[in-house]
Amino acid sequence: MIENKKSTYLRKDEALNRLAEKFNVAQFVSFSPGIEFFQEYSRVLGFVENYKFESLTQAVSILLERSTANSINIRSFMPSDPRSHEFVYGLRDARNAEDNALRILKAGFHIIINETIDINDGGVSGVLQGGVIEFSPDDTPRCVEKPGTASLPKRWGVDILERVYGFPIEFDLNNNSRLEFSLHPRPCGWKNSHTLVWEIEDTDHDLLVPALDWPNNFSRLIGDKAFGLIIACEAGLPVPMTTVIARRIAPFTFGEDTKSAERWIRTCPREQMPGKYTTHHGWLDPFKLLLAEDPDGTAISSVLSQYAVCAQYSGALIVNASGIPVVEGRKGEGEALMLGTALPEELPKNIVDDVLSLYEIASEKLGPIRFEWVHDGNKVWIVQLHRGATVTLDRVIVPGEAETWHEFEVSRGLPSLRAELESLCSGEGILIVGEMGLTSHVADVLRKSKVPTRLK
Repeated sequence: MIENKKSTYLRKDEALNRLAEKFNVAQFVSFSPGIEFFQEYSRVLGFVENYKFESLTQAVSILLERSTANSINIRSFMPSDPRSHEFVYGLRDARNAEDNALRILKAGFHIIINETIDINDGGVSGVLQGGVIEFSPDDTPRCVEKPGTASLPKRWGVDILERVYGFPIEFDLNNNSRLEFSLHPRPCGWKNSHTLVWEIEDTDHDLLVPALDWPNNFSRLIGDKAFGLIIACEAGLPVPMTTVIARRIAPFTFGEDTKSAERWIRTCPREQMPGKYTTHHGWLDPFKLLLAEDPDGTAISSVLSQYAVCAQYSGALIVNASGIPVVEGRKGEGEALMLGTALPEELPKNIVDDVLSLYEIASEKLGPIRFEWVHDGNKVWIVQLHRGATVTLDRVIVPGEAETWHEFEVSRGLPSLRAELESLCSGEGILIVGEMGLTSHVADVLRKSKVPTRLK
């Protein structure tokens, strides 16, 4: 039997032991060095807290067996030295793991043997602090030090993560605490739950301000449209009931019943690609659609199955360079308007007022936004949402001067426009021949290109 040696200082494994008293942590067993090394703490699925294993061999074997990834790590440390020391990752052979543990112990280091947690399982890792939650897939909680991290108010972020993953997330913290966590589709840890906590500490901060920007790494995981629509839900906007059929995570649903039995299919790229991929009125095989439009799986994150809206009017809203919302639309479905094959029509005042009313609600929480809308005669529904104003003003789609201007007939369509933009050299601009909506996908593509563009 390996004995336990008491300590008077707060070591890394002691801090982990205290954390495990309140939260789920990755399964672990810790040891102290010596002529006869000692087991200190343990949290292993199916065993009482701090269960004393008969030997290092037994501890390693059981940890490997109970790990969801059938893999363990060895972390070494010195109680009085905060610097990182040797870390052995992803050990799958019990004998190899035991040999590494003995080698490090004999060198005088303390060790924590813990289960390997798969950061590429479709879950997220992040930090909760000061009323803000930040997270990213395919990374550790240190993702918050890198670009691309989703940053949201705590209430919004927790609600979104619960919608997407389908399990409750409970962090009972005050705003002065900083908590590092990870969420996993498959239960793990010594409490066998979906949420792991890695560290918690007190800070001097009270309330922080979230960035609320996308695209980010999480929006790329579920798809740009899906993320924008979930944000619209959090902002209190009506969104048709939507099921997200994603590549890397299980399907999830959000939104409101439109009272229609009909479904639309919408491809959902990693980042916004205006008008490039299919939006279909009615049902299509989502798997055939993905195979046809994105065979290597790099461009489209998911397919959306969305309740149809009986469209009396449809259109879009942008905020122009002067900060003024611009509403465009036409009677019936809005696909032709968005693709640039039909022009905006004069809309009834009540329709415009309803759209602007939603804009006011959303802009108070999100700032300048742009969205596509459908009006069923009673209410406006949001079918796509993005954050930020545009650079468009009157007949200038993208401001800037050019040495050479190339004319482009808008009737040639979006694929030709994309090819034209790719062929341009520095110092060249576009003159659009023909009329188009300032809120159309044609205008969106031009704005994303940042090529100086004017209506001729």
